[in-house]
Amino acid sequence: MALSRGIVILGSTGSIGESALKVVDHLNASGQARVRVAALAARSSAKRLLAQARRYKPRLVALSDPQAAAWLKARLKGPGAPRVLSGPQALEAAAVAPGASLVLTAVVGAAGLLPTLKAIRAGRTIALANKETLVAAGELVRREADRAKVRLLPVDSEHNAIFQCLAGLPEPGEVKRIILTASGGPFRQASLAQLKRVRAEQALKHPTWAMGPKITVDSATLMNKGLEVIEARWLFGVDFDRISVVVHPQSVIHSMVEAVDGSVLAQLGPADMRLPIQHAFTWPKRVAHGMLPLNLLTLSPLTFEAPDTRRFPCLALAYLAGRKGGTAPAVLNAANEAAVAAFLKGRLSFMGIPRLVARALKADPRAGEAKPGLQSILDADAWARRYVEGELDA
Repeated sequence: MALSRGIVILGSTGSIGESALKVVDHLNASGQARVRVAALAARSSAKRLLAQARRYKPRLVALSDPQAAAWLKARLKGPGAPRVLSGPQALEAAAVAPGASLVLTAVVGAAGLLPTLKAIRAGRTIALANKETLVAAGELVRREADRAKVRLLPVDSEHNAIFQCLAGLPEPGEVKRIILTASGGPFRQASLAQLKRVRAEQALKHPTWAMGPKITVDSATLMNKGLEVIEARWLFGVDFDRISVVVHPQSVIHSMVEAVDGSVLAQLGPADMRLPIQHAFTWPKRVAHGMLPLNLLTLSPLTFEAPDTRRFPCLALAYLAGRKGGTAPAVLNAANEAAVAAFLKGRLSFMGIPRLVARALKADPRAGEAKPGLQSILDADAWARRYVEGELDA
């Protein structure tokens, strides 16, 4: 019998969301699964969401931007038209839409935290493509998921690779180290002097992956890998001393796990986000995909390098924040989001991103607070964004 599943996609108009809908098309067309889209949600991309709503016929669509939602509602009328929700809580309502057992969280940044928590508390399985949720509130989210007995299925290619490798090491004591691979981004071989002159259009040209602007800049600064280190800590219960990063420019090995006996398990695959998305959508089963398979005979030699935290200090800042714990990861994440937005608008230099993040971490007024609750995390997030804005205006 084919797998049958109802899903919600938060962030359906972004690159991950659109890839997820291609996976839905493939699974339904191939007959290997019946996937029903119960709800779609985005921030403000009303035209894209309109096309998706007409094609996939969800019962509910949501836009955080009220004006965009009003435009959409005027065009989704008549029998069978979905409910259109808007405002700050729209994504949270979509996360618990009736008829869905799995929620793909693919919105960008800390905006994914509250909807993900809402879905966890409603008992939904989480396909997590929003790393910032676990960065900002990893301990809290992990605690809520364990309490609700909810599975967190990683969709990031690196964490999905680790998840697959760990299936071969069922006992926690068998794992010695997690090894996250990084492409190195577009400036892997750039000098420090060259990095100081980087422009936004250069940072948005990733050599391997097609992603949204924020995550593409994060990849260029290696902050993306730093966020993934913190995410791995909470997904897999491994402390920071046992999480390593290695630069692997070919992006063929998506990540590795080293066992205590010296064996290293690796997951390889094409650089296509549809693969980890499909793995999450059909887990615990595996079904055939509709993509070109990995051809080992045509691959260039696979190379590995140590990351250079002098040229890319964001990686070291993430380790620092992760080890400090408390509100530090939330401050790191929010300050980085604000700094990246300023860089994309031409208000901040490329190397100004880690400088501002480091200042925010040092100035965090809640530093040292153990096991912060949700409100403390949200307050730290808001404070860090105000802090960065104040530094930009100074």
